[in-house]
Amino acid sequence: MAPTVRPYAAEDRAAMVRVYRRAILEGAAAHYSQPEREAWAGAPEPDLTTPDKLLAQWCYVCEEDGRMTGFMSMDHAGHLDMAFVIPEVMGKGTGAALYDTLMAKARAAGLTRFTVRAAHQSNRFLARRGWQVDQFERYETDGQVYDLFQMSLDDAP
Repeated sequence: MAPTVRPYAAEDRAAMVRVYRRAILEGAAAHYSQPEREAWAGAPEPDLTTPDKLLAQWCYVCEEDGRMTGFMSMDHAGHLDMAFVIPEVMGKGTGAALYDTLMAKARAAGLTRFTVRAAHQSNRFLARRGWQVDQFERYETDGQVYDLFQMSLDDAP
């Protein structure tokens, strides 16, 4: 069955956490240490006592054979918040399909300027789509220090 992209829904939260954790724990292994990835990945189950921030953003998921293989979200100001795919679909078009859908939604809403704080793997993905690195950042949280890239894309005519 071909992958499908659809809007994120409240019932997707547990599957989203599984994709998120696998993308970090396995997919980011070439760029971040085991302690960094474990701190970043967080708990294996969603905290259902907190609001699901993805419901307040534009968020799309990709599914293949009935399971979520990736998701991508952006707030309504044009900040690309989350972009994660499971390792076995990395480089196979899942991220591109999510990106194209999300960017079409944001552009249709009139946005022309986009920002992100990107990890190594997202940095390369976005650079191929015209995003530029505005600043390299060493971000410290949870006792770990991460190499991140503040990036932007300006679509203004």
